[in-house]
Amino acid sequence: MIQLEPNIEKASVQICTRCIYDERVNAITFDEKGECNYCKQIDKLEKQYCTGTSEGDKALELIVKDVKKAGKGKKYDCVVGVSGGTDSSYMLYLALKWGLRPLAVHYDNTWNSAIATENIRKVLSALNVDLYTHVTDNKEADDIFKSFFKASVAEIEASTDLALAETMYRAASKYGVKYVFEGHSFITEGITPVGRNYFDGKYIKSIHKKYGKLPMKTYPLMTFSRFIYWTVFKQIKKIRPFWYIDYNKEEARAFLEKEYDWRYYGGHHLENRMTAFFHSYYMPKKFNTDYRNNTLSAKVRMGNMDRIEAWREYNTEPHLEADLLEYFKKRLSLTNEEFQNIMDKEPKSWYEFPTYKKRFERLRPLFFTLAKANLVPMSFYLKYCFPSKNNQL
Repeated sequence: MIQLEPNIEKASVQICTRCIYDERVNAITFDEKGECNYCKQIDKLEKQYCTGTSEGDKALELIVKDVKKAGKGKKYDCVVGVSGGTDSSYMLYLALKWGLRPLAVHYDNTWNSAIATENIRKVLSALNVDLYTHVTDNKEADDIFKSFFKASVAEIEASTDLALAETMYRAASKYGVKYVFEGHSFITEGITPVGRNYFDGKYIKSIHKKYGKLPMKTYPLMTFSRFIYWTVFKQIKKIRPFWYIDYNKEEARAFLEKEYDWRYYGGHHLENRMTAFFHSYYMPKKFNTDYRNNTLSAKVRMGNMDRIEAWREYNTEPHLEADLLEYFKKRLSLTNEEFQNIMDKEPKSWYEFPTYKKRFERLRPLFFTLAKANLVPMSFYLKYCFPSKNNQL
């Protein structure tokens, strides 16, 4: 990542006056006050979901009531995705607090940190919650990761995000559950800029077909037809409770540490070693992109961090685990020379490969209807169903 002047007053780029997104962010615009369109998008979502207000609490209460009604007579009434991180662990606690009967679901890409694995065990054991896990064969998982790395695209961990979504749908379907809870907050995490970290089943399959060596046998690929099956025909709803309530991540983390001996893993999305490589090294070094501006901007918007301090932190090197690069090379059977050659290759973008993106755009009215019905996340509609600039990552 090319570091800029750490003093925000002397920075050579235009920076949003409400957060630290700057002019290099894809599809960014600024109004006459210098506020960016992403801050305004957050404002719209807050208004739409009545986030952190009594109206938001009431809206979620009605959803919880519907979850209980739909799950009556069943062993579980909702599915909660867990990673060992703060949000998913606390989401599981809240589900029980609300009187729900959750099934915890985990997708294991075989790159979990020991801390994350232990966090899952501690929380589930303390809460007495059952766990449904899908484990992809480690050689197959590594082959998919390696194919994305060789392709020189940004989304080297996209297979994990899509597989988790497919795994949660499968678990919900198996037990007749109609609701999937996700521990995501646009307040604490922000909204990922358009064009960042794109993924879909066609994209993953096309990259793997070109650069992979092993067949996909255990990987839970979500194709377009399966996506439509889960959302339109099975009508499994996706709910993000943190979009409605006043959620404080720092307080949630302190609670988990105190009640369950849960351990912090050092940073946002660092509970998985592939994810840590992606955030701490791959994106900053190869794509000059640092995803810390998402969470740092969120902290500034919430008033939890001074904008000057956030910009200064953003323009320091990300934390890199001591043995992470060697672990990455060893897992993917890469020599030092092979690794560096790929890192030095010209970066490519998702738009250079087959994807479902144009199909999502053509079906925008359908996905708007699905998003309003909580059958797909509103963030999916906003990110995937509108054209994005192809020349920016």
